[in-house]
Amino acid sequence: MDPVRNPYAPGAGRKPAALVGRDNALAAWQTSLQRGLVGRTDQPVVLYGLRGVGKTVLLSEFRRRATERGWIVAQIEAGSGKSLRELLGEALYGPLSDLARPGVGRRLLKGLKTALSFKASYDVGGTWRFGLDLSGVPGGGADTGMLDTDLKKLIGDLAGAVEEEGIGLAILIDEAQDLRSDELATLCMIAHAAAQDNWRVLIGFAGLPSLPRILAEAKSYAERLRYMRIQELNPNAAAEALTIPAGLEDVRWHPDAIAVVVNAAGRYPYFLQQFGQESWNVAAGPLIGTQDAALGVARGTNALDNGFFRVRWDRATPAEQAYLRAIATDGDEGSASSEVAARLGRKPASLGPTRASLIAKGVIYAPEHGVVAFTVPGMAAFIGRQVDA
Repeated sequence: MDPVRNPYAPGAGRKPAALVGRDNALAAWQTSLQRGLVGRTDQPVVLYGLRGVGKTVLLSEFRRRATERGWIVAQIEAGSGKSLRELLGEALYGPLSDLARPGVGRRLLKGLKTALSFKASYDVGGTWRFGLDLSGVPGGGADTGMLDTDLKKLIGDLAGAVEEEGIGLAILIDEAQDLRSDELATLCMIAHAAAQDNWRVLIGFAGLPSLPRILAEAKSYAERLRYMRIQELNPNAAAEALTIPAGLEDVRWHPDAIAVVVNAAGRYPYFLQQFGQESWNVAAGPLIGTQDAALGVARGTNALDNGFFRVRWDRATPAEQAYLRAIATDGDEGSASSEVAARLGRKPASLGPTRASLIAKGVIYAPEHGVVAFTVPGMAAFIGRQVDA
């Protein structure tokens, strides 16, 4: 069929034609937005799960829904080498510029003045222009160099600004497990302050399955956050992820073809999009049959091997690849660190640096003490397909 009309969109964070199976999370966020506007704060939401389950897509949908209501939204991705201070500052500039206009209220002017001081805290040579004269406006003070002090001052003043404007402020952090411990602690502290003072501020985190533990270690009252484990889709939703986009293009899936793709994808959204795309491309249409699906899975697996999996495998050193092979013996369920060491003929303590490096690279995580597992579903099978050099 025509690849131009192909409705499937594999890729990190790309919104699918049909966002299915996430109704509970979306409904909870919608309620939080509504509560924020009546001065009833909600707990920050923490989306956690393996790569490929759609956490970034869901976080971006949170952003879209807040933006549609006119909220100031800062969506950032940690792990880029930049500090939380810089990431948030730059993400806020565009939305704040859109609000800056002649005749705005006193509290918004104060928030803009404080944003300028926050910019100076990480970029002494940089300047922002909001097109307003803020010389006689109270505010500022978010440039002490202490993250908790500066960020609380900024968010507090912006909370006053958005209340004056009849909107709210949302801060969304993807790959949150890559933030420093003090940065996570500061965000938890700000969420606590927002709850105490009824700020119209919502915070959302997304990250790997280790994120709840990392948050708990960063701040004692992180248990007050709202945790949502994002997993593979249920069977009905997985089927809808294939059939709804096709139906929009007057194309149907044979029931057996749906089963082929859903089973091969393990109901993971990323893989469903990849296999759906390839099945569409090989099908003559307007029906996608079982042979199309089987060929689509084969081609999709090859594409994943050369992209989704390969980029992670190639980042590992030979010693790290040996460690990953030892984990892959147990599939995707995880392995005891002691057992991995035994397979490699090493003492567990000697493999500590290797383990730490792979965690830092986002290839594995520690679901519990003494256990390691892949962050990517299907990684064990991919490793099994690699021929030893």
